[in-house]
Parts: sequence; structure tokens; C-alpha cells
Amino acid sequence: MKRRDLLACAAFAPTALAIRPASAAHGWRSFDVVTRVDIAAPAGPTQVWLPVPLYEAGDYQRVLALHWDAPGAHARLVDLPGYDVRALAVEWPRGDVGPVTLAARVQTRDRFAAPGDRLATRRRTETRRALQGYLRPTRLLPTDGIVADTARRITAGHDEDVQKARAIYEWVVENTNRDASVPGCGVGDVASMLESGHLGGKCADINALFVALARASAIPARDAYGVRIAASRLGYQCLGRIGDVSKSQHCRAEFYAEEHGWIPVDPADVRKVVLEEDGGSALDSPKGRAARASMFGAWEMNWIVYNHGHDVILPDAQGRPLPFLMYPQGRSGGRRLDSLDPASFTYRITATEAT
Repeated sequence: MKRRDLLACAAFAPTALAIRPASAAHGWRSFDVVTRVDIAAPAGPTQVWLPVPLYEAGDYQRVLALHWDAPGAHARLVDLPGYDVRALAVEWPRGDVGPVTLAARVQTRDRFAAPGDRLATRRRTETRRALQGYLRPTRLLPTDGIVADTARRITAGHDEDVQKARAIYEWVVENTNRDASVPGCGVGDVASMLESGHLGGKCADINALFVALARASAIPARDAYGVRIAASRLGYQCLGRIGDVSKSQHCRAEFYAEEHGWIPVDPADVRKVVLEEDGGSALDSPKGRAARASMFGAWEMNWIVYNHGHDVILPDAQGRPLPFLMYPQGRSGGRRLDSLDPASFTYRITATEAT
């Protein structure tokens, strides 16, 4: 089945405060991102779910077009419960499985915020109902018990939400470490991390810790799940890739402050710079200090966001909910396929900048 879904480029209002003019943020860049999935050994009826780039992500991302090709299959876009999760759902009822290709043209531009800038009046506001959703606990991000106790200790003496969020950010940067042995991007089991005292992990662990601590402090916060699609222009070799980006999935975080809107952060990338940049460096090295300073209030948009979802339930799929939808998912012959196991579930994501 083939389908093309063209989206008009409407005007997008800024999501965070003090967004720099386009000239200062390198302007809009266009990328073609293509995901191809192959099932190595299908066993009967087979289903595949591919995350789809978020259509409207403030003034830093917009999807111009989608196209998919799934010969012999029934394919459709589905909206999954909670936190704007959209996926391409593909099904072969008889098991005659072929490849699936999903192509998206996405525009991005760098996102900057200055939380101390009181002149920032253009922002994306959220309804009270939406913000309540970003305060709720999830299966792996509780907001009571050890999470609440830790949040109270970190934010003691701070009154404003931005001050509290900054304190949480600095605590996460200081106390976590990137663990290269963790499969994929981790899962973000925050309570287990705090109870064990082992605060090592990858982006879905470290940034989930920030989000859970912020929610426990009554600050709306959310993870943003996506994939890097280009090399970094900021001099960080480890924070981007060109061409084959199949293993470049990355989770980020943001929090909401009433006077400013959504403010981007990424403590996990600070720890990635420390571990990987120039063969490893200290947190107080020049690159470590620069990353720590810049990643509270800014995202370099050589990355696209899929969704903000937690506890994702796939339609017609059995088993426990997914902690998030950032990788292609599959099910064949009644068995969930391991999206991190290339022997059974092969996918390739490529990204090229369009001129």
C-alpha cells in the first residue's frame, strides 16, 4: 500500500521563551528521513509500528510530507493514547511479509531559550488540563516515595519553578554518568535508579530522572523521544551523525514555567560529552563546561522529535506497555520482536539534508 500525506506549512507560534531570530538559529533546515524495516523470519500474521515525526512541535520542527510504502499490507496512521504518540501501523494478516518504508520531509531550526529574559512574551501556552497530564506519574516515573524525597532535598530553598528546575538539572548532571553498556537508550526506571544508588544509564534514563524529579516538584515536564539526523555544528563529534542514523535515537527533556512556556534541557547529552568527546574528558573540562551551560535552555536541532509518550500501548499487541515509542516495533506469529536484535528485526534509518 502506498500513501502520501502532504502537510501545509502553517505559521507556528514559539513554544519557549526568547527564541532567537531565524538568522541567529541558522534558519530552517530541511531533511529527508527514511526508515526501512525488514522482518528476517516472519512466522504468520505480522505487525509493524513505526514512530512518526511530531507534526507540530512549536517553532522548531514542522513536517512537510509523509510517504509510506508497504506492499501487500494494510497500513494506516494511528494515534495512540497519551502524549501525542502517532505511529504508522502495518499489518500482514496472512504472513506474506514484505519490506516497509516510511519517508518524511522534516524542517527544523535550533531552539534557544533564556529563562532570565523577562522580555520574552511570545510563547506557546498550554491548557491546565494538558499541564496536569505532564504532572502525572507513569509506570517507570513515579512521583512519590524516594523520588519525592529526593526532589524535596534538591529544591530546598528555591521558590520559583525555573530555579527548582535548574537545581534539578545541576543535580542530575553532577550525580549521573553515562553507562555505555546499557542496551539502546535505556528504559528510564527512575525509582530503581534512586533505590539502587546506581545513577548510570543513557539518555532515556538520565533525562527521565530529570522529568520525574520535576514532576515530583509540581513542575510540568516531559521527555521528547526522537533521533539525531545530522552532524553537530557546535563542535561535538559525539552528538550527531550523517547518513545512516539507525542507532542515533536520542531522548531529550523539557519543563514548563508559567511565564516562559516550555524550556528545553538535556542533561544526558552533558554526560555523553563527558564520556565520549575527545576520548573522554572531565565535567569541568572546556567542552564539559560549555555543554553544561548550553544544554539548560537550548536544543541544537540536528534531531527530530517523534513524541512525548510514556506507557505506550500498541493496538492489537499483547504484553506490557512500552516505556516509550522511539524504535520501530514488531510482532510476528504472536511474538513481540526485539527492536534491538538485528537478527530478527532489521531496520535502517537514513537522513539527508535537502537543498
